[in-house]
Amino acid sequence: MATFSQSTIERGSDMVQDFLCSACDDKKLEVSADYYCESCVKFYCQKCIHLHGQLFTNHASHGRTDMQQWPVSKKVEDFFLKCDVHKEENLAMFCKDHRQLCCNRCAFLNHRQCKTLMFLSELVKITSTDLKQLLVTMKTTLAELKELQDNQEAGIRRVQISFDEQLHTIQVTREKIIAVLNMLEKKTLNEMKDTLATIQAYLKSDVDQCATLRHELKQLGDALQDISYTSMQELSLIATLKCQDKIQQFKKYRRNCAQVKSSITFHPNSEIMQCLSKSSGLGRIEPSNHFLTVLRNQDQVIMIEGKSEYYVRKQGSPHRKLTCAIEDICVLPSGQVLVVDSQNNTINLLNQQYQIVRHRCVSNGPWGICQITPTEVAVTCGKEIQFIKVNNSQLVEDWKLPLQHKCRGIANLYGDLLVTSGTALYQYSLGGKLVIKLHKDESDQETVWSCAVSLTCDKLYLTNRSKDKLLTLAMDGSVLSTFMDPHLISPSGVHVTPAGLVLVCGSKSNTILQVDSKGSRKLATLATETDGIDCPWSVCYNSNTDSMIVGQMKNKILVYKVK
Repeated sequence: MATFSQSTIERGSDMVQDFLCSACDDKKLEVSADYYCESCVKFYCQKCIHLHGQLFTNHASHGRTDMQQWPVSKKVEDFFLKCDVHKEENLAMFCKDHRQLCCNRCAFLNHRQCKTLMFLSELVKITSTDLKQLLVTMKTTLAELKELQDNQEAGIRRVQISFDEQLHTIQVTREKIIAVLNMLEKKTLNEMKDTLATIQAYLKSDVDQCATLRHELKQLGDALQDISYTSMQELSLIATLKCQDKIQQFKKYRRNCAQVKSSITFHPNSEIMQCLSKSSGLGRIEPSNHFLTVLRNQDQVIMIEGKSEYYVRKQGSPHRKLTCAIEDICVLPSGQVLVVDSQNNTINLLNQQYQIVRHRCVSNGPWGICQITPTEVAVTCGKEIQFIKVNNSQLVEDWKLPLQHKCRGIANLYGDLLVTSGTALYQYSLGGKLVIKLHKDESDQETVWSCAVSLTCDKLYLTNRSKDKLLTLAMDGSVLSTFMDPHLISPSGVHVTPAGLVLVCGSKSNTILQVDSKGSRKLATLATETDGIDCPWSVCYNSNTDSMIVGQMKNKILVYKVK
């Protein structure tokens, strides 16, 4: 029996066939085979084929230069034939709608609505293959992929190097600004010291004059005491005139001295403070050309290629269609999909076939969901936000953040939380501190429903269900644009894809629209009622599968393949 080395499959991408010598394998020796005997249906190494040739002179053996005569290993055969999703099932069909190979279970679960589903036994009759050319193409593709991976890895290193270099530049810039401030401080201190010296010199002159007058008046006073009993009229007159003269000098000095302000006041330069407070940073950050290309393509229109429908059912109810309301959707970097169902008060974790593998009940809601970390999400429930971790396909409640108002939509902004209440948009820190109330509209109960953040984090998008509007706000809450369209009635969910594309649901118009990054005009109507849309409440882009997921008030979600 032919033996196939474990290295073929278990090494993953290293798909190099390595057959073992059957005779050596019987002796528990792992020796690579060099020949295959059709008569024996066994493999032999150089040593064993010599003995085999002496015993069986009429057997035909094929060396490695003639490997097309060697059989395909069972492991290789299973590697190709087994379904990637249902490992125990063989591939049996091909769906032309989705261009996917599928087993019988895949066909039943995911492709029942597809128009062109063919058995492989029929497809092989009308399809030709050229494995040699395919091998050449595979080798070329692998080489190109390796080059691309090397370039991307080099890009990671380059961007880290540039980050470190620019970090140093930022520190140097900061030091220069501090040096300028130090210089201004020194000049101000010198000016204040000069002012101090001038005032003190002036006051010292007064002090000296005061001391001189005081000394002269004291001398006159002492001398006057000595002649107070004399009868000499002329001496008394002279003493009186001298004393009166000094007293007049003192009174004149006192009047002048009272007008001097002996204090120093510092008035800060408000222009410097205003200039620093208005600055957005120490400088301008410019992303790489690749990222700039992504930014320039934010208004590229999405193209729909195909659609799949999936019923959302609770565990334990495989045959019963539950009424559900998929209020919001979140796709984690791992590819796991989380949906919030307000009708059944659950947060559901879906697998790659969009089947519920885990759910967690909450007391109120839920309404909105957003990613906080690669394995943690925040969910709005009633008047609180619940933080839930996804750990080995388990939903673990972490902690709760109570607020003073209803919580509807939610989005992550640099670690802060944007939360809508139905009539207002708030920004909170993760600790629950209110940063700012960005927007309010109390003309109705559903004027501030769902929210999203632009790719460049300089704009916010809000849906106003009551007035059929999509608002675009600046980061200070001011309204930049208001979008209305006949195909957007009662807009519910709004979502920004990883490429910056803006998607919005019309819950009563049964539409999914794409608008430009400014939120001012419609780029395309991506899906309508004729495409299966029925009361959509949420939309989310899954970059792992290049698909658009639409949550509805009905029992199923729609997944549109896009390009």
